[in-house]
Order: sequence, then structure tokens, then C-alpha cells
Amino acid sequence: MDKIIKNKNWDRKIIRAIIYLTIFVSLMLITYSALSDSNKLNVEKDKITITEVQKGEFQDYIPVDGSIEPFYSFYLDLSDGGKIVHKYVEEGAMLNPGDAIVKLDNPNLSLQVMNTQSSFLQAESMSRQTSLTFEQNLLNKRDQLINLNLAILNQERIFTTNKALYNKGLISNNEFLLTKEKFETLLHRKVILSESLKRDSLTLEDLTNQGNANIELSKKYLNLVEGQLANLTVKAPIKGQLTSLSCEIGQSVPAGYQLGQIDNIDSFKVKAEVDEHYILRVKQGVTGEYDFNNQVYQLVVKTVYPQVTNGRFSIDLVFAGKHPIDIRRGQSVSIKLKLGKTTSSLLVENGGFFTETGGQWIYLIDQNGKVAKKREIKIGRQNQHFLELLSGLNEGDIVITSSYQNFGNKEILNLK
Repeated sequence: MDKIIKNKNWDRKIIRAIIYLTIFVSLMLITYSALSDSNKLNVEKDKITITEVQKGEFQDYIPVDGSIEPFYSFYLDLSDGGKIVHKYVEEGAMLNPGDAIVKLDNPNLSLQVMNTQSSFLQAESMSRQTSLTFEQNLLNKRDQLINLNLAILNQERIFTTNKALYNKGLISNNEFLLTKEKFETLLHRKVILSESLKRDSLTLEDLTNQGNANIELSKKYLNLVEGQLANLTVKAPIKGQLTSLSCEIGQSVPAGYQLGQIDNIDSFKVKAEVDEHYILRVKQGVTGEYDFNNQVYQLVVKTVYPQVTNGRFSIDLVFAGKHPIDIRRGQSVSIKLKLGKTTSSLLVENGGFFTETGGQWIYLIDQNGKVAKKREIKIGRQNQHFLELLSGLNEGDIVITSSYQNFGNKEILNLK
């Protein structure tokens, strides 16, 4: 009977394959273990902030910083230049309307005023002289008309008498015609004189009106230059505080020079800057709160400036009602700007994690409190203290809200 002979080379191949497979599996296990460990990080609990997701009232507001400014200011711009000869007050002075601030000297303007006064007097004198001349001429013509009327009456009587005599044949035809022609000539002279008198009366009226208009225009110009001269003494146009005064005695300043500024201190506004992220939500009428000396003051957005600079835009807020008594121009304020109504929402504390994750995920701690894993979340509105959770977490979940900067984007945290 034949005996089966074993193939030793085949046995070696099987053994070698088993060894290789064992090595491959071992390497895979080592690699998986290494990769698994690379996604883990040991973290000490006392170095992180752990908070609980809770249901609560979400106040839709943002904190904004601003500064106190007067509701309106008046800038003291010079209409005419000159040399500063006197200062009546200094910066910080409280002023009432009409209070003198500084006085300037402008010789050219003073000379202009004198020339204008002289021209005005000359124009007024010339107008009066012209009117007097025409009035005298009218009086003379009226006197001539009176005398002419008297002559016409006398000649009319002679003409009437001679006509009767001529009809009776008592006087010659030549004598009658002479009487008639003289009478008709006097009547014609009266027509001419009356028309001349009428024209002169109209001319006098036009000259008088024109003269009065010229005098009035000259008077206005005189008042203007006298006003310019009076403006060399700069006075307060409003009640307020002189917050700046940029001049010294002996200094020459040009026309248009901004001498200073007066602030109305009876009312104030707040100038604030807001992140451009909220530009569509901040509108006129939005309200805010300002806490000062343990008292809350209400404000309302009056103006929204659309220009965005360095990622921020400006707004003006006014006090709704009384404003704090002790506030000062330039004082810094912090305001809670309300963007919406208070609603009941799922909340998580606003912490440093939001900077690293952008609110897309958070570390959720398991029930044993020993391991924290990444959990995707969706954030809605936010304020200074809380974030509104739309999805990803439930009430009572425990999460890490402190900064993730040192975690290296690990998937799992082992809490020690």
C-alpha cells in the first residue's frame, strides 16, 4: 500500500501567511489605538467652565459703548477776520445769549463803515435836493397855471363882449379876430401847461420812489457793514458752556476761522458705535437702557448713520424723558440696546467656546461626567450672557463653555 508523503513547502507557506496576517492585524490594532488616542485629550476639570443647558427668558439685546455729547453745539466761525484785542471769558465759562466772548479789531472794516456812512449821507442829500428842485418846479408851474386861468377868464370876458359888439357892427372884423385868437391861444397854453404839469408830477413821483429805494438800499448796506463791525465783538448766540476757545490776545485770525464752540448742556445725546452685523436690525425707534448711579435711564435711537467704517456704524440715541444730572460731555457709557422682545428659549451661557467654534459645535459631557464629545449645534440669537439654542442640545445637558483654544480640535476630552 502506497504511503502519502506530506509537502513540507506547503506547510511553511501556511505558517508564513499566518505570521504575516498576525503582524498585519497587530499593526492595524496599534494604528487604530494610536489614531484613537490622537483624537483624545486629558483635561483637568478645574481649568474649564462647565454649565448646564437651561430653559429661560432670552432678552434680545446687545451691549454697545458710546459717549455723551450735547444734543446740539454752536460753532463760533468768524464772518470777518481781525486781530484779537480782548478776551472777556475763558474756556469752560457758562454763557447766556448776548454775552461777549472776544473782541477783534479790523481797521479796513472800520474804514469801510465810515465810507459807507458818508456815501449814504451823500445819497440821501442828493435825493432830497432832487426832490426839492422838482417840487419847486411843480410849484412854479402850478402858479403859472393859476395866472393862466385868470388871464383866460379876463380874455373870455373881452372875447364875449367883442363878439356881441361885432355882431352889432360896432367893432371891426380885425379887432374881433385878434380878441378871438388871443383867447384861443390862452386855452392852448393851458392844455400844454397842464400836460407838462402832469408829466412833471409823475416824474417827481418816480424820482421820489427811486430815491427812497436807493436810500433804503444804501441804508441796508450801511446796516450790513455796521453789523459786520459789531460782529467784531463775538457774542454767545445760545445759552450753554464754552467748551473750546482757540485764540490769544494779539493773534490775527482770518475770516471763517473757527474761534470756539458752545455746547447746549440742557439736553444730551449718546453717540455709539455698533458692529455691522446688526446694521439691518438697528433702526430709528429702537430702545436701550443706561444704568447710571443705580438708576436705569431709557434711550431711543434717533439717527442711524449708514456709513460703515472698520466694520462698525454709528448711531445717535436720545434720552426718553429726563437724563442724568451729573453726566458730562465725553463721558463713556455702556448701553443695553434692545433688538427684540423677551422670549422663552433654550439657553446656554455665552463663553469663550463661541470664538473657536462660531457656535457650530460644543463639547457635551456624558452622564458620568468623565468624557466630553463634540456635538453639532445651531445657534440663534445671542446677547452678552446667553446664546439661544435652536437644535443639538436638550434642557439639562452639561457642556463646556470656556475657551477651546488649548484643546487642539480633539474629538474627545477625558475629564480628570
